[in-house]
Amino acid sequence: MNGNVLLFVTAMLCIKQLSAMKPILIVHGGAGDIAQSRVQGKLDGVRLAVREGYRVLQHNGSALDAVEAAVVSMEKDENFNAGYGSVLNLAGEVEMEASIMSGENLDVGAVTLIKDFLHPISIAHKVLTDSPHSLIGGQGAKQFALDKGFPMVPQESLISENAQAALKEFLEKGGEFGKTEVGIAEGGVGTVGAVAIDINGHIAVATSTGGMTGKVVGRIGDTPQIGSGTYADDNIGGVSTTGHGESILKVCLAHSIIKLMESGVDAETATKEAVTAMTTRLKNTAGAITLSKDGDVGVYFSSKRMSWAYIKDEKLFYGIEQGEVLEENYVK
Repeated sequence: MNGNVLLFVTAMLCIKQLSAMKPILIVHGGAGDIAQSRVQGKLDGVRLAVREGYRVLQHNGSALDAVEAAVVSMEKDENFNAGYGSVLNLAGEVEMEASIMSGENLDVGAVTLIKDFLHPISIAHKVLTDSPHSLIGGQGAKQFALDKGFPMVPQESLISENAQAALKEFLEKGGEFGKTEVGIAEGGVGTVGAVAIDINGHIAVATSTGGMTGKVVGRIGDTPQIGSGTYADDNIGGVSTTGHGESILKVCLAHSIIKLMESGVDAETATKEAVTAMTTRLKNTAGAITLSKDGDVGVYFSSKRMSWAYIKDEKLFYGIEQGEVLEENYVK
């Protein structure tokens, strides 16, 4: 290699290094009527999850792997309505759903009516990479997961005392589906989600949930429906939503936020405008986390509370109350 070629290669490497995107990861742990007794557990959970996902990005991992890692962390935590701790349907069973999307090529993977596995988001990721289909449900999703080597777990191992108590209260009070969180005084769990940008500028989004307490067997909400619970596009940004599922899917909330951003609205304003419009028209609450392709962050919720956290520029930001932004140094 002559001197000129060496200089050219060196220059190109330097330009690539300088132009590399700074990785960002943001997570949410659910929007709704979250009891004060559940606040600390939720804050601890989202801070742990955002660290788990950000570690993937720090080791030059993909945005897809990062959002999966963050959601997996919350699927193991009973403070959230995903994986272990998922709320129960009218039959007293867990029926979970999840979706994941790549903004690079718009590939998606989603599962619904999952009962016997701890991490629906990992199965959804495998649908994205290994299936010609985008959304698989019920017995088909179970068979797909088994074929891909995912271990089954006993149904009872997914059911927390909190979820059981919430269903009991729901039945005793005649059923109120307007709540987006478990309604018992000591309860309060929520749908989880994550949005990431990796060093290559690729965006990915993942969302996972157990749905709504007391839902009928076979109910499918917004989470596995691309454009409602999840959307990612490298040319615009990424969004994960949470809240009243039937309302979210009616307005395709995630995609509504993306379209506002595409028209030039910033991430924070787009998130607020779309969530507010949904609540104004349908009288139910929701929340969303958003990243633009340039790394701008949007967080907004019309519910009482929503737990969230993100890491950007070596700072960890988090909160759960309206207007609250807490900050701490990110320690690797």
